[in-house]
Amino acid sequence: MTPLLRDRRRTLVAGSLAVTAALALAGCGSSDPAADSSSDSPAKTRTVSTANGDVDVPASPKRVVVLDSGELDSAITLGVRPVGATHSASEDAFPSYLPASETKDITPVGEIANANLESVAALKPDLILTSKVRDGERYDELSRIAPTVMTEATGSAWKENFQVHAEALGKQAEAKKVLATYDTQVAKVTEALGGKEKAAATDVNFVRFVEGAEIRIYGKQNYIGSLLADIGTGRPPITDKAKDGFSYDVSPEKIDLADADVIFTSTYGDPGKAGTTKTMNSGLWKGLKATENDKVFKVDDRLWIAGIGYTAAGKILEEFETLMTK
Repeated sequence: MTPLLRDRRRTLVAGSLAVTAALALAGCGSSDPAADSSSDSPAKTRTVSTANGDVDVPASPKRVVVLDSGELDSAITLGVRPVGATHSASEDAFPSYLPASETKDITPVGEIANANLESVAALKPDLILTSKVRDGERYDELSRIAPTVMTEATGSAWKENFQVHAEALGKQAEAKKVLATYDTQVAKVTEALGGKEKAAATDVNFVRFVEGAEIRIYGKQNYIGSLLADIGTGRPPITDKAKDGFSYDVSPEKIDLADADVIFTSTYGDPGKAGTTKTMNSGLWKGLKATENDKVFKVDDRLWIAGIGYTAAGKILEEFETLMTK
């Protein structure tokens, strides 16, 4: 979703050597009680169906490492504080929408899609959560560190991914409560818009300005698209032209294609370099129906686009309701 990938070949070679060394050290006379389980008390495990097949995981994992923002959101939402996590390439900290009390003791292990495998191994995790789209090429290396549960992708599959994360963490009961809370909040927001018919009659667009790329008019097959679908808002016809359902990319000279009753916007990177400032000062932007009706809302990119989880969704729904009914 964001330009995060680096020179994978060099990273893979360096990471493999580092992990080998780390694992060798970990196996030499460890005094960690958790690592010295007695032969007559074997660790209990459960089998989880993943994008890489069935994986046996600890029945009650204690040292979890997560390698993407969706996995981090899932863990925190389910009451699990990971011992390690990756962060966005554009940030040095974990998402600010997550409670600081829940992230302050998490050890950073590198960037999303480019985790430092030596740092991961040093934490002695008993479970790793990530996805094939982020770390598929390093599945074998990660699996040598700890049981690794991968989903296929991120974004629009966030609800299905959450269920996999809940199963891996042994938090299925908690997950049911999370889903019930989400459904209740969605119904509340729809009602605040005037009910299902009024919500469906209001076309909503999401426009993201991205440094180093064209402007993205978000389609329906992505995280924010799924939230709007749950609320039941209308979506303008341009969203049906989105490539793979994800986004329809335009230049500032074609920003009029983004017009809708309501437009939410966010920026990844520097607003000047991403074209946010130039575009929103243009005559085309000022002539949009949403602009003229004061229905353009700037929101936090790290929450609305990069959050990808139920904690993020709860905050987005709350902000959405506030902005739409003010």
